[in-house]
Amino acid sequence: MSDAVFEVRGLTKSYRLPRTSLRRAPRRVTAVRDVTFHLERGESLGLVGESGSGKTTLLRLMLGLEQPDSGTVIYNGASLRKEVQVVFQDPASALDPRMRVADIVQEPLRVMRLGADASRMAELLVAVGLPGAAARRYPHEFSGGQRQRIAIARALAPRPRVLLADEPVSALDVSVRAQILNLIEDLRVGYDLTLVLVSHDLSVVRHLCDRVLVMHAGEIVEAGETRAIFRSPQHPYTRTLLESIPTLKKRRAASA
Repeated sequence: MSDAVFEVRGLTKSYRLPRTSLRRAPRRVTAVRDVTFHLERGESLGLVGESGSGKTTLLRLMLGLEQPDSGTVIYNGASLRKEVQVVFQDPASALDPRMRVADIVQEPLRVMRLGADASRMAELLVAVGLPGAAARRYPHEFSGGQRQRIAIARALAPRPRVLLADEPVSALDVSVRAQILNLIEDLRVGYDLTLVLVSHDLSVVRHLCDRVLVMHAGEIVEAGETRAIFRSPQHPYTRTLLESIPTLKKRRAASA
């Protein structure tokens, strides 16, 4: 599988829950159970499931932030640390409020000892739709959508090959979600990125992802091309997720 950037094989991860009784041994919960898939170079992959389905744990295992109980994650690149970057759910907590935007965007370059690059920083601010003057300001001076643009610029600073976006619009106002998703798609194409988009909402991945993995209770219950899954979902859980997507018809029925 020469075009695979990530190869995930038989991945399982469980956690021990806090003890609730002195008489009983602590229980364990399996967050990821025997997950296998691959991510191809240049692909946009949607990872979808409700809260607690195992999406974020799987992402952390892919990044090497946690070790699996069994199974393997293979990254077919030169440097996981440099070539794989993440955009998190809440930009307010992801950005240091004491740092100016210029320092935030260039922070990965300094941490990886790549050297600060003012021209790269200026290029990225333009790419994410922020004015050059933003470089001198602090995160609290921006809206939620603008802060997420800053976070995206920071993630792109070291020129990654893979971008992992973990619920990148769930903390934002509805009015700006489409703007950020469109921005991610434009950047994916413009910077030739491989994308993993994590969401609890199938409608979020519909227009950005070539392929979808549906997770439920730690397992991948359905996988396939996005169009095929929307057209003909095979698993009851996938059908439930699709039925939960708001539509104009549903809104009218609810307001009637």
